Amino acid sequence: MPRTTLLRQLLQQRHLTTHEAFAAQYERAAARLAELDRDPRLASLQVSPRQFDRWYGGELLTLPRPDACRVLEHMLGRPVSELFSTAYDGDSAHDRDEESSTGRQATSAPPPPDDENPLDIVTRTRQLTASNADDATLAFLDSSLEGIASRYEQDGPYVLRPQARQLRQLAHTLLDGRQPPRTRRELFRLAARASGLLGYMAVNTGDFALSEAYCTEARELSREIGDLDTDLWACGTLSFSLYYAGRYDEADACATAAVERAPRHAQCIRLLANGRARALGKTGDQRAVEQTIGQALRLSDLHEVPVGLTSCISFEPYGRARTLANAVTSHVALRNTAQVLRDAEHIDDLVEHSASSWSRSLVRLDVATALLQQRTPDIDHAMALGREALRLCGGTPISSVYQRSRDLHEQAGPWRDHSAVRDYGDEFRAWSSQPAALAMASSAS
Repeated sequence: MPRTTLLRQLLQQRHLTTHEAFAAQYERAAARLAELDRDPRLASLQVSPRQFDRWYGGELLTLPRPDACRVLEHMLGRPVSELFSTAYDGDSAHDRDEESSTGRQATSAPPPPDDENPLDIVTRTRQLTASNADDATLAFLDSSLEGIASRYEQDGPYVLRPQARQLRQLAHTLLDGRQPPRTRRELFRLAARASGLLGYMAVNTGDFALSEAYCTEARELSREIGDLDTDLWACGTLSFSLYYAGRYDEADACATAAVERAPRHAQCIRLLANGRARALGKTGDQRAVEQTIGQALRLSDLHEVPVGLTSCISFEPYGRARTLANAVTSHVALRNTAQVLRDAEHIDDLVEHSASSWSRSLVRLDVATALLQQRTPDIDHAMALGREALRLCGGTPISSVYQRSRDLHEQAGPWRDHSAVRDYGDEFRAWSSQPAALAMASSAS
């Protein structure tokens, strides 16, 4: 015998008591909900005649599937826990009172007021644990972000930025839906890392305001879930952005504040070497530079980091060669020529055998600058290294290479009549006429 559920009553009120009439309304509601929730799967939902008969007759042992529940709630404006529970309206209650007053025995009594309907409990549990992101989706996001980081130094920001943006948008779209805590936490972590990668890319393309916005987003999302590793990495990238924007005191302050939060964390190697030491070098604080580099190297020993040159954009801790490459840049700013040449020689083999053309270019530019700073400048060697640096970058210029190659050109100014300087100047002007380099020149000015 059919049960008088709220669903049955509402369908009767709306004259949707046949499968054809109900199915048409249901499919329209599914299409609207698919658009509102940005979930295209819902638009294809349909109801078979058998399903309709079971729903209309209240012949259910369990609730419909989660997607069907979502459409029913959107269509009828009531929770499914109410739609499939027995409805007692005023008339039926009046009839039961009359039956009682005339002495007729009720066949069953309604549950006591303090009890809950088991169907309601099951419904609520399914609502609380429902998710629009399964493990396969999370794994796809994670592996895609790792793929971007691993290919970054080969493909560069202009090729990979669209993919990173799509991944960030996907994570944000999923976060607009419903997930249990474990899944939601992972989505926050992945969204934070997508923003962090975009923040790093924005530095390399010379858009420092955009980088700061992405890094702030990455920090806020990671802090919301207590992800210290991503949080500190985002702080390091923000310091990196401030450094290339010429805001050296702010770059140092940003990195210092992050290090103070977790002084022994592996991410502090990058914060110290890339964030603090290079900014301190620009401000001329030689003693602080030496102390900071020493601290970074001691942390490297503590965490047993790789000896080689780790990827510049990696979320993993800095390798030792990467730390020493940053030390070279710090000593260039301090005009510690002998130290620059010693450190550069120490990591030369690791740099030359790395897959990073940017790193090889940047170390050459640092050494070239140091050669001009010597008491007896080696102009020919310096300019030869400068030309090699430009050719290594080829058609993928980044802001750090642009700034250092421009600085080398300016420092060679006193020898502008020297043939090697003229040759470097011609090659620098040709290289910096690329659209990407022109955009960096505009942002730097």
